[in-house]
Amino acid sequence: MQNSTQAANAWRILFLLFLANLFNFFDRTIPAIIIEPIRMEWHLSDFQLGIVGTAFTLVYAIAGLPLGRMADTGSRSKLMGWGLATWSALTAVNGLVGSFWSFLLVRMGIGIGEASYAPAANSLIGDLFPAHRRARAMGIFMLGLPLGLLLAFFTIGWMVKAFDSWRAPFFIAAVPGLVLAVFMFFIKEPKRGAAETVQVSQEKVDRPIRRVLAIPTFLWLVMAGLCFNFATYACNSFLVPMLQRYFLMPLQEAAVATGVIVGVTGLIGLTLGGWIADKIHQRVANGRLLFAAFSLIISTLCTAWALHAGRIEIGVFVAVFSVGWLFAYNFYTCVYTAIQDVVEPRLRATAMALFFAGLYLLGGGLGPVVVGGLSDHFAKSAMASAGAEQMTEAFKAVGLHDAMYLIPVALFLTMVFLFLASRCFVRDAKRMKDGLVAVVEPQSQAVTA
Repeated sequence: MQNSTQAANAWRILFLLFLANLFNFFDRTIPAIIIEPIRMEWHLSDFQLGIVGTAFTLVYAIAGLPLGRMADTGSRSKLMGWGLATWSALTAVNGLVGSFWSFLLVRMGIGIGEASYAPAANSLIGDLFPAHRRARAMGIFMLGLPLGLLLAFFTIGWMVKAFDSWRAPFFIAAVPGLVLAVFMFFIKEPKRGAAETVQVSQEKVDRPIRRVLAIPTFLWLVMAGLCFNFATYACNSFLVPMLQRYFLMPLQEAAVATGVIVGVTGLIGLTLGGWIADKIHQRVANGRLLFAAFSLIISTLCTAWALHAGRIEIGVFVAVFSVGWLFAYNFYTCVYTAIQDVVEPRLRATAMALFFAGLYLLGGGLGPVVVGGLSDHFAKSAMASAGAEQMTEAFKAVGLHDAMYLIPVALFLTMVFLFLASRCFVRDAKRMKDGLVAVVEPQSQAVTA
């Protein structure tokens, strides 16, 4: 009876974490959808637009390190509650700003609020679910990503049109986040390591960052995540404007098409992918990472072909790019659970904070600004090749489209690093379990004595 009650409580907490994750990505996605109205109103370049995403992710990564340590040593529920309240309130403030630089500063503040959430939530999931169920639980949690994107891409264009203002979505998005923040404070947390097969020491860990960085699998996964986040943040930041410029789609239609590519695919990828990953893990120890590497091969080929095909029928572009993104979602269920398998429970929030630091400092942080800068460069090259004297939207369309080739390149590198991680996973996972037993046995002997 107690086990069934604990299981039911674990699923209830997971649902709450999923909802917060959904609003996390919903709020984070708004600027990517209204990027063209902002560019026109404040006369911005693609490089400046890329800075918005880069500044957010850099702050997110840096703030995540101390907040990750706080999640390992303090109350995770309070940390998530205050973080959710902060980023939701600042989202509303984003709708009030009157210049590019004030908009940028507020986005940086939102980054601090959101940085408190992911390490604490991932640590909590590791303590709520045993190893053989974590991929499925992580898949459900990460459904907040595609559903948040889907909800954003399907509704924000309509909000802008209905209220005739790009500011309206910020005010609307803040409300559910503030309400949900209240519920976070009432989560009853399990003990750290509660889902492990052996008892876990609650003693403080010396030099935690050094111990995490000493795990080879973790380092390869950081490299994989860096490349993967470069691709995803570049895509999420610039796919809507690319469809508007290159395929001449209206804002609302471009947003819906992007929602299909990055949102609908995630619903399938994270649910089915998590189930497949768990099944493979039961038969092959490093099966999750091999499955993820195979998935990224397909992602690379599909996204590269869709871009290389040029101005094809928009339905064909969306379909092929969507297949690539469907397989890319297997990264989340496979990699996040692999980190749980090689890092001891007392260090998991710290590990996730380090993981996110790599993802966002050098991955998500560089993706938007590099693609934006390259877009401006290619646009000028296209203008020079045509012998034109004035920049036009046609040249900007070509520039942005060609810059997006960095996406399949980054996905290919992700695949390479996932394969390298799979080669040392079994050894590192065994080392983690042996370490837990080694810590517990002396304590047990002391109690017996």
